[in-house]
Amino acid sequence: MSGGDAMRILISGASVAGPVLAYWLNRHGFSATLVERAPTLRKTGGHAVDLFRPSLGIVERMGLRRQVLDGEVGTERVTFLLEGAKPIRLDHHRALGVTTDAHVEIMRDDLSEIFYHATREDVEYVFGDSITSIENGRDEVRVTFERGSPRTFDLVIGADGLHSNVRGLVFGEEHRFAHHLGGYVAVATVPDHLGLSAEMITLAGPGRMLALYSPRHLNEARVIFMFRSPDRLDYHYRDTQRQKELLREHFAGVGWETPRLLAELDHAPAFYFDEITQLRLERWSQGRVSLVGDAAYCPGPAVGASTSMAVIGAYVLAGELAAAGGDHTVAFASYEREMTAYVQAARDYAARMVKQVIPGSQAQVWAGAQALRVIGWLPGRLGRALSKRANSTGVHDDVEVKSYADGPHG
Repeated sequence: MSGGDAMRILISGASVAGPVLAYWLNRHGFSATLVERAPTLRKTGGHAVDLFRPSLGIVERMGLRRQVLDGEVGTERVTFLLEGAKPIRLDHHRALGVTTDAHVEIMRDDLSEIFYHATREDVEYVFGDSITSIENGRDEVRVTFERGSPRTFDLVIGADGLHSNVRGLVFGEEHRFAHHLGGYVAVATVPDHLGLSAEMITLAGPGRMLALYSPRHLNEARVIFMFRSPDRLDYHYRDTQRQKELLREHFAGVGWETPRLLAELDHAPAFYFDEITQLRLERWSQGRVSLVGDAAYCPGPAVGASTSMAVIGAYVLAGELAAAGGDHTVAFASYEREMTAYVQAARDYAARMVKQVIPGSQAQVWAGAQALRVIGWLPGRLGRALSKRANSTGVHDDVEVKSYADGPHG
């Protein structure tokens, strides 16, 4: 670059990591363009995601803490229905081992919308298009699109999720990096027929669990299904009918409200199903292309607190580019060094959580019930501390994040 022209950076993906990255790039004096395959900002129902202390601090620096707090799901208590055990009721934050000022649970779509509105005046958004090829050159990146005309950029960043298009085009096919953690997850929008109010109800048995909750600002509920399967299941990612059949097979015979919730799947306005997969790439950058968020280091859907990671990773990537004065070779290497320990710890955390959230045997169900009862009996601070230790949420709650100077190139 010369003559004061802003460095042009293309970001693929407009969910969480993309808009956060665009916000901080703009703050540091870069020019960001964000391309999103969907025709509009996604409002597909979504599910609740967690922001822990460090990511919440970044949100606060963006001036968005109040909007995020206003969008909280509002869950205050959790009722655990464990097969073979009496119901257990806990304060929601105690169950997670966090304090209210260090943790926010918000619907993913709502969080994405907050980040979009914070950036739309300063960032070029291109909806309804996607990248079809990337020529990763020495001095620039030439990009072709499905609908738009070819363009050149200084850098391209893939912030397009677990099944990243950018990663596939530049780094190779997903199966090279994806590691099955032994489970599957599904989320569906269903009627709130129980009239839930600030309560989540979870039901767990050997090899499967479900959770039902209703966000305080919505009239419908969300149901999460998770089940174990050591072998990969045979289905196409677009075949929702087959995915629903798999859920019915794995939750057959489960009591409580499960039969009704399974019946609602045929009418669900929004449905998501995926393997609980962990990405393990040796590097997240290649030439003038890099990855951030789930596209780079997804620890595992629904078990790895990947939204907090996405916020932190986007902030760090933008900050390192600024600190390096736009020198991507220096910035990308620094970004990877800053994030590596956190990513490795998050991978371990997610692998443990799959086993903890989806008990593998009746003995594990019983052990989980005893642990929950102890957490409920202990005084507040001790109970949260034990829960935090059991859930390993310190991985996401205590990570140290650097500060970066504002202004053009830091």
